[in-house]
Amino acid sequence: MRFIPRPFSERSVNWLAQSGVHPLIAKLYAARGIENPNLLSLNLKELIAPKELKNCLSTASILADILLQKRPILVVADYDCDGATACAVALRGLKMLSPASPVSFLVPNRFTMGYGLTPEVVELAAQQIPRPEFLITVDNGIASEAGVNRARELGMEVIITDHHLPAAQVPKALAIVNPNQTGCPFPSKALAGVGVMFYLLIALRAELRARDHFTQANQPKIENLLDLVALGTVADVAQLDRNNRILVANGLRRMQNGNCQLGITALFNAAARDPMKASAFDLGFALGPRLNAAGRLADMTLGIRLLLTDDSVEAQTIANELDHINRERRVIESGMQETALAHLAEQELQHDFAARSSICLWNSAWHQGVVGIVASRLKERFNRPAIVFAPAENDELRGSGRSLSGFHLRDALDLVSKREPGLILKFGGHAMAAGLTIKSTDFALFDQTFQTVAGELLSADLLEKRCMHDGALLSAELTPEIGDLLASEIWGQGFPQPIFYGEFEVLQQSLMKEKHLRLQLRTIESGSGTQTSKPVTGVWFNQTQTLPAKVKLAYRLVTDRYQGQARVQLMIEAYDLSS
Repeated sequence: MRFIPRPFSERSVNWLAQSGVHPLIAKLYAARGIENPNLLSLNLKELIAPKELKNCLSTASILADILLQKRPILVVADYDCDGATACAVALRGLKMLSPASPVSFLVPNRFTMGYGLTPEVVELAAQQIPRPEFLITVDNGIASEAGVNRARELGMEVIITDHHLPAAQVPKALAIVNPNQTGCPFPSKALAGVGVMFYLLIALRAELRARDHFTQANQPKIENLLDLVALGTVADVAQLDRNNRILVANGLRRMQNGNCQLGITALFNAAARDPMKASAFDLGFALGPRLNAAGRLADMTLGIRLLLTDDSVEAQTIANELDHINRERRVIESGMQETALAHLAEQELQHDFAARSSICLWNSAWHQGVVGIVASRLKERFNRPAIVFAPAENDELRGSGRSLSGFHLRDALDLVSKREPGLILKFGGHAMAAGLTIKSTDFALFDQTFQTVAGELLSADLLEKRCMHDGALLSAELTPEIGDLLASEIWGQGFPQPIFYGEFEVLQQSLMKEKHLRLQLRTIESGSGTQTSKPVTGVWFNQTQTLPAKVKLAYRLVTDRYQGQARVQLMIEAYDLSS
C-alpha cells in the first residue's frame, strides 16, 4: 500500500482561513477542491436551477396537466434506499401539490421481477386500482425500453426520472428527466434518483404557482422533504459535489432541528442514534443499511411504508422490523464473505495480487439481495473490481459489481457484451456500481472475458492499493473539540472523510472480543524522534496482528463520549509497513 498525502494549495488555505474557516478545516477543504470562500455557502439558493436539467420544466408542465385533471398516477420505485426515498418524495410531494389527485406506488420484488420497469412490472401496474393512466419511474427506467413499449400498448404513458447512464437507445417515454441523458447541460451529473425527483417537484410547484393553483405565500413546502433527499443521496454513495452537499446539508439540518419524517426519526431510534446530532455517517452506515435491508431480504414496500407513515407508533414498529431484518442480513453477509474468501484462497488471489485484475465469484447458496455488499467488501479488501453472483430463476445468475476509481464498470460490461454478444442478458449501472444477468452455464466465459477487459483497462498504478491522507495532526490537535469539529462537516463519496497520518509509540495493545485491536498510543512529533504528548486510545477493527513499538498509522479522529466524558479516539485505517 502506498501512503499519499492529498495535495492542496496554500493560497486557497490562507484565503479560506482569512474568511473565518478553522485552519484545519481550511486545509481539508482546499484538498477537496474548495478553492475560495465563494464556494463555502451551502444555502438552498445556491442550488443549480431546475431549468438547467433537461426536460425538467416541460415535464413539470405535463405533470401539472395530469394533476389538475386528477388522472391516476402510479409511481414505480426501485428496491434500494435511493429508490425508496425517491418514491416517498414523489408520493409526499405530489400529494402536497394536489391532495385530491389519485397517486399510488409499486415497487418490484427484486427476486421475482428483477430491476426496473420490465414488461412484467407493467402488467402488474395495469392491475392496480384505480388503473393508472401514467407511470412515473423513480431511480429506474432509463434502460426499460421493453417496459415502456408494453405500457403504451396497455394505454399507459411513462415519465422516466432516473440518474443511471442510458444505453444507445433510450425508451420512447412521454418524458425523460435524467442529468446523464444525452444533451443534458445540468452541471452536476451526480444527482441521485431522489435528487432528480426533488428537482422535478420544485419545477412542478413553480408551474402550478404560475397557473395560480396557489400563491407564493401559501405554496407547499417541498423543502420539507430534504431529509429524505439527504438520506437517499448519501445511502446511494452519490458523489458529494457542491450541489449534492447543499441537498445533504439542508436535509441534515432538518433532522438536527427535529423536523424530519417520523420514519426517519424511528430509524434513528432503531439504530440508537440521536437525530439531533445527525451526520452523513449516520445516514450512510446506520439508517441506509436498515432501510436497504427491506429490499435485500424482504420487500421494499415495507421501507416505503415507513417513509410515508405519519403515525409514530407504526413508524417505530416498522423501523424495529427493519432493524431485525438488517441483523439477519449481517449474518448472511458474514457467511457469504467467508465462502468468498475461501474461493479466493483456492485461486491464490489472496497471496498473489498480480494473478488477476478482477474478481468474479458465484455460489449456489448465495443470496441475491446481499451480493452487492459482498462485492463491495471484496473490492475494498483486494483493490480489484469485483462482481458477485447469486442464482436466479431460469438457470440464470444475477450479479452486482463494485469498481475502483478509474475503471468505469458499466462501460466495461458494455465492452464485454460487444465482444461476446448474448453473453450478458441484461445490465445497467454507472461507473462505480452495476448489475447484470447471465446464464449460469456462461459464468466461466464471462469471468474470462471480464478479466481480459479489466486487464486491458486497469494499469498497475490503479491496481496498487493507496491510502490518500491529510497529513499529520499535532499532538495539541488530538482533542475532543477537533473531533467534534470534524464530525460537524459533511463527508462522503467524492468529498472523503479526513484520514490523517502520523508516527506513534505503541504503549499498550490488547484484543477486544478476540478480533479488534485496542491501542494506547503516544504521538511522535515530526523531526523530534521522541514522544511529546499524553497517550491517546486507538482502535483497529478486525485487526488481530500486533504492532511494533514504533509505527506509522493512518487514522480517523473521532470524539467518544462515555458517561458524560468526552475523549478523543483514533480509528486506525492502515499501517505503513515500510516504516
